[in-house]
Amino acid sequence: MKWKRKDLLGLEELSAQEIEFILDTAESFKEVSLRPIKKVPALRGKTIVNLFFEPSTRTRTSFELAAKRLSADMVNISASTSSVVKGETLKDTAKNIEAMKVDVIIMRHSLPGAPYFLAKIIGPSLINAGDGAHEHPTQGLLDLFTMRENKGRIKGLKVVIIGDIAHSRVARSNIWGLLKLGAEVAVAGPATLIPPQIERMGVKVYYRVEEAVRKADVINVLRIQLERQKTGLFPSLREYRQIFGVNRERLKDARPDLLIMHPGPINRGVEIDPDVADGPHSVILDQVTNGLAVRMAVLYLLAGGKSEAID
Repeated sequence: MKWKRKDLLGLEELSAQEIEFILDTAESFKEVSLRPIKKVPALRGKTIVNLFFEPSTRTRTSFELAAKRLSADMVNISASTSSVVKGETLKDTAKNIEAMKVDVIIMRHSLPGAPYFLAKIIGPSLINAGDGAHEHPTQGLLDLFTMRENKGRIKGLKVVIIGDIAHSRVARSNIWGLLKLGAEVAVAGPATLIPPQIERMGVKVYYRVEEAVRKADVINVLRIQLERQKTGLFPSLREYRQIFGVNRERLKDARPDLLIMHPGPINRGVEIDPDVADGPHSVILDQVTNGLAVRMAVLYLLAGGKSEAID
């Protein structure tokens, strides 16, 4: 198939075929990162802008490295150094960047829907790098890639997402992507951190971690996002760890080939214990590695890269 979309805004709107096409494309780009010279001229002459209105380490650095390995020119703009601090609107900021004839804008914003708004009014391709608690499509894609790489398939996998589901854009992108590719999805956590009627998305809900992980092939552990919570939704982090933290004891009845994932940043000793995060079942660092390949694939597809330049 050929990629036909101008933007990548979320996994909810993608078909299973489109998601698999991105994952297949990412496989070829992972090989590039294993070469002695980790660079191909696929996007030579293209200009890509990182426009981040929220803090980021992995996503921003991953996109920057991905662009450079594709030989594109990369510009980083953060909220603290942009004219937004002087009162400029998001629309005007984006329009001014567009006027510089860039090819792709990667945007992270605290407002759900902000990338959708911009995508309608600007010509360059737009990639959603996280919009509030709505979606984080490239994180969802790299999680799918990591599962497929380790398990050989997505269809039929039993995947449990544990933690702050209500405030997580990663959870939503994972749920949409996993369900489209035929996985069975469940969520687990305190009732106050589970969105009402989430079962309508097609997922199962657990309120005990031990029960949730018993038959799971993959567990994806999420951080407690205190920065997005309006009021205290549980007594303390200490109590959360005691009841919902993923530790060896809670995994004693899990499958021996269980995969443990985390989108980062990790709060060690809160949602996951260090010996689990660094243990034999963990593929957390593999997710970071695979994120680079996935973002190279996304940039390549949206910017109209040349396939002969990959070889």
